[in-house]
Amino acid sequence: MTFKYNNPSHSKKVVSAVLAGMMALSAGGAAMAAESTETGQGQTAAITNTAAPTGLFSDIKVGYWAEKHVYKLAYQGILLGNNGLFRPGDAVTQQEAVTMAIRFMNQEGQLNTDTAAALPTNMEVGNYFKPYVALALQLGLIDKTEESTVDVSKISWGQKPASREWITKLLIRSLDKDAEAKAQNNQSTGFADNASISESGKGYVNLAVSLDLAKGVEGNKFNPTGSVTRAQLATFFSRGESLTDTKYPNTSTGYVTGLKDGQITLVVDGKAVNFAVNSSTPYFTKDSETRASATDVKLYTKVMVVGSAGGASYVEVVDATPQVESVEGTFARSLSGNKIGIFVGENYETYSYDEATAFIDQNGNAIKLSDITADSIIEVQRETFSADKKTVAIRVKSGIVNKSDNGVIAEVSTSGKTIKLVNAAGNTEQYTYNDNLIIRYQDRILSLAELKAGSAVKYTVKDSIVQTIELSQGVEQSVRGTLVEIGGNQSTLTFKREGGSLEAKLLTEKPEVIINGIQDATLNDLITDATNGDQVELTLNSDDQVTRIQVIGRQMEPMNGVTVVSYNSKTKLLTVLDNNKKPFVFTLDEKTKLDYNTTKPTLAGLESLLNDGRKLDLTYVGTRALSVKVIYKYEGTISNIDTSGKKISLLSGNQTITVPYSTVPTVEIYNKSGASLGDLKIGDKVTVTLGANQDVVQKVALNTVAQFEVVALEANSRIRVKSDLLTSQFYVDQAVLTGESGQTITPSQLTAGNLINVTFEGATPKAVQVVKRTLAEVTAVDASSVTLKQFNGQTETVPVSGSVKVVKSGSTLTSLTSLTVGDRVEMTKDTDNSTRFRVLTVMSKQFWSYDGVGNQILVKRETTADTNYRFALGSSVFVHQGDNTLSVQSLRDNDNIVLYLLNNVILEIQKQ
Repeated sequence: MTFKYNNPSHSKKVVSAVLAGMMALSAGGAAMAAESTETGQGQTAAITNTAAPTGLFSDIKVGYWAEKHVYKLAYQGILLGNNGLFRPGDAVTQQEAVTMAIRFMNQEGQLNTDTAAALPTNMEVGNYFKPYVALALQLGLIDKTEESTVDVSKISWGQKPASREWITKLLIRSLDKDAEAKAQNNQSTGFADNASISESGKGYVNLAVSLDLAKGVEGNKFNPTGSVTRAQLATFFSRGESLTDTKYPNTSTGYVTGLKDGQITLVVDGKAVNFAVNSSTPYFTKDSETRASATDVKLYTKVMVVGSAGGASYVEVVDATPQVESVEGTFARSLSGNKIGIFVGENYETYSYDEATAFIDQNGNAIKLSDITADSIIEVQRETFSADKKTVAIRVKSGIVNKSDNGVIAEVSTSGKTIKLVNAAGNTEQYTYNDNLIIRYQDRILSLAELKAGSAVKYTVKDSIVQTIELSQGVEQSVRGTLVEIGGNQSTLTFKREGGSLEAKLLTEKPEVIINGIQDATLNDLITDATNGDQVELTLNSDDQVTRIQVIGRQMEPMNGVTVVSYNSKTKLLTVLDNNKKPFVFTLDEKTKLDYNTTKPTLAGLESLLNDGRKLDLTYVGTRALSVKVIYKYEGTISNIDTSGKKISLLSGNQTITVPYSTVPTVEIYNKSGASLGDLKIGDKVTVTLGANQDVVQKVALNTVAQFEVVALEANSRIRVKSDLLTSQFYVDQAVLTGESGQTITPSQLTAGNLINVTFEGATPKAVQVVKRTLAEVTAVDASSVTLKQFNGQTETVPVSGSVKVVKSGSTLTSLTSLTVGDRVEMTKDTDNSTRFRVLTVMSKQFWSYDGVGNQILVKRETTADTNYRFALGSSVFVHQGDNTLSVQSLRDNDNIVLYLLNNVILEIQKQ
């Protein structure tokens, strides 16, 4: 039988047993004497007739697994310590257990010292405990005939540790269910050690199990002779309170009607009672073992307070559901005698209010009754725990508002057409807006997109619709246009705004420049031209200065495969022939982007290559060359490999390019050494590098895409990655990096755990794309869509078209119907752009410990030969119990957990 408690520190040495709720606690009338211990000579230690300490026991620390139960009972006077100690791990003796049962039953008033002398001779107990044991015999909590057969040759009856079976009998009898238990004595308990349970004990065990108050220990055993600790027994009594209606003088249970600093007001049996609280007052909730906070106590919820003289020593939320009912109607008018009249449907009804009734507007702010206008929709909330059903709140759900005020923008919702503000008084308000809303800063009209959270504003509202918003200071804004000129000292920028007007703006000292495909772009990478300049989006700060320039479009023209006629290094004039032998002349300058077979191209280095007959690709605006690339490689798809004729044909764009080779070219394939032409096939995407004279093939690099998980970012833009548990590393400083949404990123923005698709040109990374990674639970699935519940609680239905892969139990399937409701999955895009679901492996384990240094957990072994008990944790592992998110540090020894793993790494832990 497993008693219902959670004791992580004693899982090895104490019984896993709780008879939670088999006892009801007593507080009033409980003896306040300290429980003494016996001396070795059989003399009784001095009895200190004092109450339980109001402070913490020195051996019960905050966060101890039984803290809640020990202190509740201590403050109620049920449990007493000795010299400031509780001794939670000590085994409970029979005389202690009987004493606690008498207090639990609130029967201390029946103690009689005269009857204590009549104890059976074999039932030797300490002097302090004699009246309790005598009364227990009188009440039938213990059976004189059963106890007369107990072996007391080695230890006295009172000092004998209470066994699990003996405690079960005591507790069932304390619940006045002795006859009900005996009626089940002829039934097997179903435990593997049923034969070890006495015939007279089987019915008590059966009843405890049928009441769902007890379970078996490991191996489906009851372990009837196992001992019970003091902390465990305290937990039994504490949890048993819900099964009794016994009242105690220092324990009050009622409904919260007032919450002020330093005070809780409860309505108890129709009367208001105030309790003082302070920072040291312990708060708990019924369904949790760990401490709560004062904010967990809400108005009109059911709460138990243990305390005296108006002071709360212990507070527990018994039922967190507010006991209120609501009536909605249309406000008509206020009436004399503290009443209001409202229309509820067709009926006219009146409701009373008093000085404690709260009046609240639709934004949750306190108002006066006179602020409520006729025809407003209101909600009347009344408490339901008294016959009076007093009105606790009158809330405006929708009403007419006309006002002007100052405030701060909190949120703008374009989907709901609402604006949320914090007004000058610090209250939050929300209003709708329409297309007539005017937003201005000084003499400039702003768009809604320029209205940012945090902006200080003055606003007007009419008929509950916000009419005008005037910014008190400038805000960050975005504008679009064509880039015309960058000032000579790079301090100004001129652009042509969408709509036609020229504007000049000051630049901040180091504005950010974003150009897709160019890492660490600068102002020099921008194309300025009155007609064909870059299309840009400028970000302006509150001082109207440009802080960011993002190129969103370029109007440059490409010209591929041109042939150099001449180049003049003095005038920087380049003459070329296009494919139709038509001549063109372009000017090169310091802004022309250069590309030839080197990692650091310069104009001087390029000039030496611009000889007659050289093949180039270039882009231009007018007669200005924006980029010049010496053709030293071709990219395309292999259409033919002619080894006898020594030539390779590629389909590049709409043309076929055939390039000969004199010696067999080098073939480079990622993750394959010693590759040759025989490893290539028709249809492969490749990059062919030419010799110095652009006339023969020098190298063929296969273009491949591989998926990795980033392990670490190292120095000099080198990243360490893993795939199928194999780790490798490469540099990404020359690659184009993009984020999940296609935005340009830098190597430093890659983080451990990122899933990336890497495009290789041979062995060289040319592009890195961060892949969106969704970890979720499958809640519904059909042939074309999957509904997923993500770790953050959000649910979305994902339509899936095209090819799909479901990797499950080592097999790759191609149908969504391979997924099952309840599966935990990782949803990503594979390298071929197919949607891939990898189903996580599921394991049920018992928690052992957490290794914070190694970021891993250890679980209980199934057998001594089990070596699979240590698991690494993912970087953002999701730990939860139901919908409550936990930390891995909150898990305790012997907790039952379900692990969800991918590649043997835990991504989710579900506590049972």
